[in-house]
Amino acid sequence: QVQLVESGGGLVQAGGSLRLSCAASGRTSGTYIGGWFRQAPGKEREFVAGISRSGSSVYYADSVKGRFTISRDNAKNTVYLQMNSLKPEDTAVYYCAVHLGQFIVTKGYDYWGQGTQVTVSS
Repeated sequence: QVQLVESGGGLVQAGGSLRLSCAASGRTSGTYIGGWFRQAPGKEREFVAGISRSGSSVYYADSVKGRFTISRDNAKNTVYLQMNSLKPEDTAVYYCAVHLGQFIVTKGYDYWGQGTQVTVSS
């Protein structure tokens, strides 16, 4: 199994920035597709960003493109989400996830973290 722990959430003013981290541990066959999802109150969980095993490819939801940056440090077994120019509509619980396949996908992830709250005030 793979355990994922998110950190870095908190309260920030609109226009501000936060950096989320997702640390992976446990047994795994190697590197993995990393993803970030979010779920706002009353909304379904939605895909935010994904990153390939090497970190060479990334994919973003249109709502965050140009503002968020996903990255990874495989030596530290950690995936990051840098969030800039935050908007109140970014308020949600953010989850990191791992997909054991080869390609970036927007669904079908295999392991999930417990989530970290991000609140953006106006």
